Amino acid sequence: MRSYKLLIMSNPVPDREDDYNDWYQNIHLGQLMTLPGFKSAQRFRRVRSLVEGETHPYLAVYELETDDIDSVLDGLRTAAANNRLTMSDTLDTSNIYAVVYEKFGDEVVEI
Repeated sequence: MRSYKLLIMSNPVPDREDDYNDWYQNIHLGQLMTLPGFKSAQRFRRVRSLVEGETHPYLAVYELETDDIDSVLDGLRTAAANNRLTMSDTLDTSNIYAVVYEKFGDEVVEI
């Protein structure tokens, strides 16, 4: 099977960061992990920016395994459209960045 990373960069709405983090960590990640092709999920918080300009403060990284990435993404869209994913008004939906990367090359590790 092929390996992918789905990266989601997002922002909470102003003054709702605690609620956003609670929803994302305790509801949203678990619901996504029930979808076919989703193997793991982990969130990250920005601590430094290496280039000028603001970026999204939060990143979610999902590991996907599938021979048909389009069907996994279609399943995600269908789950959202059919209200099988609990969405939150704490998520700033006007400024989300989402991208899928395919594993390319071998992992290089510390020697």
